[in-house]
Amino acid sequence: MDLAYELRKALETGEVVIGSKRTVELAKIGGAKLIIVARNAPKDVKEDLEYYGKLSNIPIYEFEGTSVELGTTLGKPFVVASLAIVEPGESNILALSGGKA
Repeated sequence: MDLAYELRKALETGEVVIGSKRTVELAKIGGAKLIIVARNAPKDVKEDLEYYGKLSNIPIYEFEGTSVELGTTLGKPFVVASLAIVEPGESNILALSGGKA
């Protein structure tokens, strides 16, 4: 799967929440179908996302690159430590969760 393509397609056709604070909030209430976190995201953010993601049964995918690379992949001119896929739209991004959605 071309991760960059699927992420951009999800941004264009679905609902994606960018930013650690809002992503953690969605993880707490179970409002996301998939959470993507950058490899170098702050430790406390990663721990919160893993904890709340597990409680809410939301799959967590660790992006292999840095938050700068994740922001660039999304076409954003800023760093992105984490994001939540609320609705995938026409993308196949949920395949990252191992078919679980």
